[in-house]
Amino acid sequence: MRSGAKIAIVGGVFTVVAGGVGYGAYNVFNGITGGAGETTTTSAVAARKAGSGPVTAEEIERTAKDFLAAWAKGDAEAAGDLTNAAATATSAVAGFREEAHVSKAVITPGRPVGPKVPFTVDATVTYDGRSKRLTYASQLTVVRGVTSGVPLVDWAPTVIHPGLTAQSVLRTGEASSPPVEAVDRDGVELTPEKYPSLKPVLDQLREKYGSRAGGKPGIETWIDSTGEGVADRTLLTIAKGVPGKLRTTLDADVQAAAERAVKRYAESSVVAVKPSTGEIRAVANNRTDAFNAAFEGKQAPGSTMKIVTAAMLLEKGLVSADRPAECPKDVMYQSRSFHNLDHFALPDGSTFKESFKRSCNTAFIKLIDDVGDDAALGREARDVFGIGLNWQTGVVSWDGSVPAEAGGVAAAQYIGQGTIQMNALNVASIAATAKHGSFKQPIIVPRDLDDREIATAARGLHGSAAQQLREMMRATATSGTGATAMAGVGGDKGAKTGSAEVGGQADSNSWFAGFADDLAAAAVVQSGGHGGDAAGPLVASVLKAR
Repeated sequence: MRSGAKIAIVGGVFTVVAGGVGYGAYNVFNGITGGAGETTTTSAVAARKAGSGPVTAEEIERTAKDFLAAWAKGDAEAAGDLTNAAATATSAVAGFREEAHVSKAVITPGRPVGPKVPFTVDATVTYDGRSKRLTYASQLTVVRGVTSGVPLVDWAPTVIHPGLTAQSVLRTGEASSPPVEAVDRDGVELTPEKYPSLKPVLDQLREKYGSRAGGKPGIETWIDSTGEGVADRTLLTIAKGVPGKLRTTLDADVQAAAERAVKRYAESSVVAVKPSTGEIRAVANNRTDAFNAAFEGKQAPGSTMKIVTAAMLLEKGLVSADRPAECPKDVMYQSRSFHNLDHFALPDGSTFKESFKRSCNTAFIKLIDDVGDDAALGREARDVFGIGLNWQTGVVSWDGSVPAEAGGVAAAQYIGQGTIQMNALNVASIAATAKHGSFKQPIIVPRDLDDREIATAARGLHGSAAQQLREMMRATATSGTGATAMAGVGGDKGAKTGSAEVGGQADSNSWFAGFADDLAAAAVVQSGGHGGDAAGPLVASVLKAR
């Protein structure tokens, strides 16, 4: 966290100007100890009248006006009393001046929409003799007090600034972390302007490694977050610091391809990993929020999980790529029915490789009794593919989960449904492990930067199983469900498609995992349907950039 020493505000001016609420412009604060306003905030608080039913337009207008006036005047206590969370609101309004060091603010209300009143804030932040403007828009909502019956502002941290949460505050001061110039493996600078998906990653890299990169901190206004794994967010740079250089494992060309790829579909994510080292080459998201779903998401991975299931069955000797494996259109396991896409079936004598490349669910489900151990899949995922081993990538990430289950739920896990949860990083790593033959924990900054502990799997894939698994993935990429998507990808290539059914969604989530030479990638597209249709082209375009 950063620290900003409190300083007195001298000659501060806070103003509320005319807007849709319907009151005239007036200056309500001049100096730290005096002020004049259209009405005093004390009388405004006292004038609240109890009522019942929905708040009226007049109550909305009056309450918003009085609250914004109290805030602008710097009367934190009066502003807090006009909300339904007086103590919390009072502290937040006081912090606007004392912690964020706002020396002047012009608040302009907009036209109410029902009980909601939008407004803009044009603030001047002053620290250590330097000043700079900070402008933004927010809104408040007027409700009737549950016990008092009087109209009140429904308090939320977003009233002060839309980026605030209950675990964050607005501060101004010297940054605890110097700025960083993050570069790719070849020294190419990575900026959020050129690579928008990297914004949350770059913020975390700065907070975690800024002091190690040799830079000098500047003076900033920022959202100071106390939540675990949440990086501070800079809103305003008052005085620039000197950036230090931070080398990452990313590849600018692959990252650019990933950024272009996710633009094709909303709510999509893609990750690329180098199988021989675990180095992350790209991460990209297309989302309406700043959540790094590619690293932190938790979703059922669909049939991409069959890479792990097939590895387990091969290692146990229950299947062989070229031996027959029954693939009926439907199968029942412990009173739960499973079927293939469109209820297809393969002819008698079809091999397990054919079932894998056609993504035959029933061929996998029928082998559960032969395994005789519902916990075997979870062990394979952990001991060979590194799932659930507390990865230390260098930024916030989640390493997947295959919890112990029994019966029909365990059967669903064989085809990537049920309680299994993964993200694009996990599935890309699974594809990378299949290609390399052993798990290399994904990293985005070199380990020697902080000597963090890197996860290691208990063992690699058995030689014959590894060879057959790659053979089946190659078949999927050339003549199976991944062939269309991977048609333009050259080199030694393999793939696995996946479609994950999600309750409440008309269409399945689209998943795809693939490799080409020494690069593996995985993508997920929310409600994208079949894996080869949506996620597949995203992965292919990233692999082509290697």
